[in-house]
Parts: sequence; C-alpha cells; structure tokens
Amino acid sequence: MGLPKEKLYITVFTDDDEAADIWYKKAGVAEDHLIKLGEDTNFWAAGPTGPCGPCSEILFDLGIEHGCPEGCGPECECGRYLEIWNLVFMQYNRDEQGVLTPLPAKNIDTGMGLERLASVLQGVPNNFETDLIFPILKMVAEKAKISYGETPEKDLSLKIVADHLRAVIFLVADGVTPSNEGRGYVLRRIIRRAVRHGKLLGIQGAFLKDMVAPVVEMYAHYQELTQEKTFIFQTIAEEERRFGQTIDRGVQLLQTAMSTIGPDKVLAGETAFELYDTYGFPLELTIELAEEKGVKVDLTGFEAEMTAQKVRARAARSQAGVTFAEGAIDTAATRFSGYEKLTEEAVVLEVFADKQDRPIVVLDKTPFYAESGGQLGDQGLLAGEPVIDTQKRGDVFVHILAAGSAVPEKGSKVLVSVDAASRNATRRHHSATHLLQAALQKVVGDKIKQAGSQVGSDELRFDFTFPRGLTEEEITQVEDLVNEKVLEDLPVVTVEMAIAEAQASGAMALFGEKYGDKVRVVSAGDFSKELCGGTHVSSTGQIGAFKISREEGIAAGVRRITGFAGMRAIENYRENFDLVSGLTEIFKAAPAEIPGRIEKLQLSIKNFESEVKMLKQQLAIGKAENLIQRKEEIGGNSFIASVVDLDAESLKVACEYLRDRLKSGVVVLGSHEGEKVSVVAAVSDDLVKAGGNAGKLIQGIMGVLGGRGGGKPQLAQGGGGDPAKLGEAIAQSKKFLAEQLKVPAK
Repeated sequence: MGLPKEKLYITVFTDDDEAADIWYKKAGVAEDHLIKLGEDTNFWAAGPTGPCGPCSEILFDLGIEHGCPEGCGPECECGRYLEIWNLVFMQYNRDEQGVLTPLPAKNIDTGMGLERLASVLQGVPNNFETDLIFPILKMVAEKAKISYGETPEKDLSLKIVADHLRAVIFLVADGVTPSNEGRGYVLRRIIRRAVRHGKLLGIQGAFLKDMVAPVVEMYAHYQELTQEKTFIFQTIAEEERRFGQTIDRGVQLLQTAMSTIGPDKVLAGETAFELYDTYGFPLELTIELAEEKGVKVDLTGFEAEMTAQKVRARAARSQAGVTFAEGAIDTAATRFSGYEKLTEEAVVLEVFADKQDRPIVVLDKTPFYAESGGQLGDQGLLAGEPVIDTQKRGDVFVHILAAGSAVPEKGSKVLVSVDAASRNATRRHHSATHLLQAALQKVVGDKIKQAGSQVGSDELRFDFTFPRGLTEEEITQVEDLVNEKVLEDLPVVTVEMAIAEAQASGAMALFGEKYGDKVRVVSAGDFSKELCGGTHVSSTGQIGAFKISREEGIAAGVRRITGFAGMRAIENYRENFDLVSGLTEIFKAAPAEIPGRIEKLQLSIKNFESEVKMLKQQLAIGKAENLIQRKEEIGGNSFIASVVDLDAESLKVACEYLRDRLKSGVVVLGSHEGEKVSVVAAVSDDLVKAGGNAGKLIQGIMGVLGGRGGGKPQLAQGGGGDPAKLGEAIAQSKKFLAEQLKVPAK
C-alpha cells in the first residue's frame, strides 16, 4: 500500500517476547515504534471460554492534529493512532476455570480494516469520509439542505443515515425483509433508526427510498443490487410508510411527556408502555430518544405494565368462557376427510381463543384443509358460524371463527361444511401451480427451483430461484404451455406411496414441506409429478384458463410469478379487455395504435410542463425586477427582503436572479399558498466570506415562523410554520443579517 514506515506503530502482548522479537529482527521495526500492552488490549478471545491468544496490532499515526495537543502514544485512545490490522495468535483453549491449554492446531486469525485503510490512503480523518460512503453522506446532507461539518450532532445523524441506508440496501438485496423477529427485526430497527435521524436533520416525509437508485448505481459492481433494485425500493418505501404513521404521533407524545418530568429525570414505565401498547411506538426508540435528553426510562415499571396487561387479557378471555392456548395443543391428531367430502359431522375436542379473542375450535375430524404446503386454509361454516381460516398446530387442525361467533360446547357434535366455491377455486389455482412449475422448467431450464408458493381462491403465487427476470417471450411461452395442458384435459392422479419410491419416480418435492414415510404423489399426465398434500382438480381441463399477471424479483436471485386460474383468469382478461376498449373509445384508435398514442400524449405533457416551468421562471424574474427598486442597505451592503406571490420553485428562481443582479448583496423572499409557507435566502460569495450565511438566516427566520429549514451559505430555503407571521419573520431577517455581518441593522 506504500504506507510510510515511520507512521506505523506496533503493539504486542506484554509477555509475548517471541512476537516482539520477530517485529524487531525480521520486520525491522524500530524499538520506539513497538509497544507492549496488557491483556485488556492485546489478548483476544472469542468468549469467556474457548480459543484465545495474544494479539499484535498495527496502528497508523494520523498526526498530532488528530490527537492530544500535548502529544501522546499508541496506547492513548484519543484517536490519533488508528488500528488498521490485527493478528491474533490462536494458541490456547481457555476452560471455565480460566486455565489455558495449548491448542493442538494453532493458527493466526488476521483481519484488516478495509474502510480504515481506505481512510488512511485517501487522507481523510475517518471511515465516513472515504469514497465508500461519503457520496451517500453528501446525498443525505443535500436532502436535509445542510452541509457536513455544521455541528457534531448533525454530523452524527448524517453518518447514521448514510451507514444504515447502505446496510439496508445490501440486506434487502440478500433476501432479508422487515419483520418482528430474527434478522428481519434487525433490518426493521436499522430502517427506523435511519428514518428517525433523517427527521432530526429536518427531512420531511419518506426519503430513504429516493436514495436507493443512486446508492445501487454507486455499488453497481455488486450485480445483485442492480438486479433487485425495484424490490429494494419497494421494500424500503413500504417500511418507511408504515413507520411514518407511527413515529410522528409517538415523538410528539413522548416530547410532551418528557416536558413534565421531575428532577429525577425518569420517564414512567406506565408512559413508555402506553406509547408501546396504544400507539405502537417501539420501546427501544423511546429509550434512545429519552437518553438524548438525559432521561432514563423506568424499564421495571414498563415490564410491570406489560405483565398486568397480559393478566387483564387472560381474565377477559376467562370471563368469556375461553382461554388462549399457546404452543402445541394436547389432543389427538385431527383426521382430515377433505379429500373425499366437503361436509362432516364432528365432535368438539377443545375450544380456545386467539390473541384477538376469536374462537378457536378443535374437532376430532374435519373436511377443512389447514394451511400448509403453500395452500391457504379453508373457509366455511361450523355449527352455522363462519370459519374464516383453518391452521395447523402440529397434527392438530384449528378452526378460527369470526369474532363474536357463538362458541360450541366441548364434547358436542357439530356439522361443518367447507365453502365449495372457495375450495374449487383454490384447487384450480393449486393444480395450475404444478403445471406452472413444470412449464418453467421446460421453457427456462432445470435450474429453476421452487422457493415458496401460496395458493388460494383469489390467485396463485409461485416463487423460484433464477438469476434474472424472465423475458416477455419466455413469460408468453410459459403461459401458452400451461394453457395447452389445460386444453389437453390431462388426468390428475393422486397416489400414496413410500417416500423412497416417490423420490425414485422423479416426483418433485414441495418447498418447505415435511414428509413422512408415506407421501401423496400428484401427477398431471406425463407433464408434471410432485409430492403434495394439497387439494387438486381431477383433470387439468377443470382449471379452465390460466393467466400470468406479474413476474418480479422479490429477493437476490429469487423471482415471483403471480397468476390466475378459472373464473379469476377470465375476470382478469375481461378487466384488461374493458380497459383497452375504453382507451380505443377515448383515443378513437385501434388497440394496436394505443401505445403510440399514449407515448405521444406523454411527450405532449412533458413539453407542456417544460413550457409552464419556463413561463413560471419568466414570471418570477419579472416580479423580481420590480423588487430591485426596494433595495435597502445594511452596513453598505445591498439587501432585498420581501413577501411575494410566487410558488416555492419560482421563489428560488427569483431569489437567485436578484442575487446575481445585485452582484454583491443578500436577498430574502417569502411566500405562502394557503397554509404552506416557503422562504428562500441567497447570499453573494463576497458576503459569505464576510460572514453572511443563507442557511443560518433561514434558521433564524424559521425560528420566528415555527418551521424548519437550512442549506448552504450561498443559498438556503425553509418551509412550514404560521403564515400569519411571515411578514414579521421576513422583516426580522434584516436584524439576523446585521448580526452575521457585525454591522448596525439600520
């Protein structure tokens, strides 16, 4: 890397004379550049027990300007000496008593800090200012209309947003999606923390999604990012939208609560729980926001409220005569009769309630298919009450009734019947999914592997591994092949056999399904053969029709096809036919001419918008010219401040135009459209050198208005606040400028 040797310092474990000797004699390190340190810094372990050993670190001297004014050494933690490499000599195993035993196979665990080394080679003070992340940080700063380096607090938020955004994009591309558990929960927390720090910077509304494309382009050598750009955008946009609904209300309530806290600086656990339980505001976010204000959260009180809430919920369910069963249900396995019949008389074995207090009924036998293998659970009637879903807990089927339904007594006999129309639509979609998988393998190749599916009465969804999106031609070929097999009316035969026999026959296994010794093999003629426990048509002709509605990427290397079968396919064709018919009537053109007409219309709209923009600019310049006559002077410097009738975009045009016309001067313009307030400030370069700063001017003005804003010293803008105070705020800008230039306001 060509690093200057005199800038490198080495640390070794205090007792590791062997390592020190190698550094001296073989690497030629000067004695005053090698430091022996104790176990706290130079003895590394994977944990309290297990492999461990002394380590040797390589540090780079960033210079006295990055450290203590009086000078220091590599053992100091001031930041002057940056560790760029670590070599751990794994030579011991430490047991629970702390005894070290030599490892039979020793090794060196070596690790270099890529971004740290990049910061050294690029001559920047930290990882965040390298070309690996600084362009992202600058994008965030531009979004926030601030500059990096304004304040330590803003810089911290800029670093957090930039770092988190990059991490989020790679996580989503790698197949992680936001959820409430596991790695999905980690992703959700990272996104939400980035959003919150964006708000601290003054960024309004969703913003992370807008930076996905430039970050993906910046890291385009990671091809999976480019391939999954649309999915990354959609995932981040949806999570931002959801969190945006929660955070604004929660922050406002938390700030109100903290404003009334006593001298003990402790937020009551009851308040934190109310934010969590009533408003969905995450506890960890409450803790983080409170810590920033020097406030502690009473976590013991929070847990007490959580426990009390669970007790209240259980009591309420007990009064209703039902209790919620968590985990496995201790009854005999449910006998499924739904392959042969849709109606059954069954005995009620257990009655529970779920967390939404919906009745849950367990029967000795049932024709209701419980969700598994990608097929959604059946709906229908149980003792005349609506069953809205059927699920599995182990080998037990649970029937979920609609809230408020009458609850049958344990031990009673009930008549249950599956919704035939819904079951038949689901069967068509399930069998069509089998044909779809076989067609994909024939059109695109055996590399297609199922990665999940969902079939119900409304649609089918099939996920598969493939490194790219399908072409329009491939999609058409797959759709045509499935419909050919539907028209051939192939027999759909189900045979139960041993798992080994099924595998030997070439039957494909369903993704995520667990198989016993005996399995069901579903075949559609010689075209498709799969292991499947779901319900199916008796011949492919019963599918009726098949239509692919969408093909898209959902994760790195994973694609999804959504489609319709039977009447849903016909409805989809009809919807599209009606849409095209409507467009032919509007455009008075043949269907084939519609795309060209729309393209022409879009071009006309684009040209019209350009003309409107140009006219707005001309109007803004015209109004700006009239303001030249109202020029004032502050300390001999030209100054124009006024409220004008312009929209926010035109306001900026007028402000920059006037600044350029003055050559040397300051311009502050404000306007409002209804309750929407906008203010722009512009300062010429010479007055910026003299102390003028448009960003700080805007901050002062927004302080009067109660809005937010900022920007660069030459140009800044703000918005929001009370329109009634706009005139007063613009008038006060004169005082703010005088303070900056250190001249009298008169």
